[in-house]
Amino acid sequence: MREINLLEGYPSPKKPRLVSNNLRTINHRLVATKRDEIFYDGDREFGYGGFYYDGRWRQIAKNIIKLYSLYGQEKVLQINSEKGFLLSDLKRENPNLKIYGTETSEYAIEKTEDYIRENIKFSKPHTLPFPDNYFDFVIALGVVYTQNLDYAVEILKEIVRVSKQNCFVTLASYTTQKDYFLFRDWTLLGTTILKKSEWIKVLKSVKYYGDYYFTNAKTLELLRK
Repeated sequence: MREINLLEGYPSPKKPRLVSNNLRTINHRLVATKRDEIFYDGDREFGYGGFYYDGRWRQIAKNIIKLYSLYGQEKVLQINSEKGFLLSDLKRENPNLKIYGTETSEYAIEKTEDYIRENIKFSKPHTLPFPDNYFDFVIALGVVYTQNLDYAVEILKEIVRVSKQNCFVTLASYTTQKDYFLFRDWTLLGTTILKKSEWIKVLKSVKYYGDYYFTNAKTLELLRK
């Protein structure tokens, strides 16, 4: 189990993200929970504000293949694969990979490229429809911490169950109360936000053996407006 920045090379914002106390209302969050067209391609206040392919996942795909030696016909799973951009780039880097995804958004699945979509299953992240030890690599970006703690634990258990050895997750963290409220006021779906030491205890409790990275106010370059 190790902390690594697998997302190195992902573009940073051109300027800090300014966060106000009323940036996200309960209405914004209710709409975002549906993860439908409005979340992906509607106004920015409800989600991505336009989620389209621009090549930014190519470097991440290269990082994954190199770090986990995915040079053959390994099976890879992305939990909540969204529109399949990362999976597509993994396939571009190594056409022999066997790629799979799960999604809770019918809209995101519909917008996934045809050759990727055929291996995307509509499924909750805490009940993966795959056998034990099936995947050579499993990745969950921005998924675990969007759930309540009990479901977050179940997702981690499922990742351990279906992966042979290698996996990677992102976790929402904070150091100070200032950082906590900064992240909370910015995030639309973030629910379980813990200190790093608390996350480590959670990971150990489920015998998680993979890699992880902490998402927080600093990594997201958040500033109070």
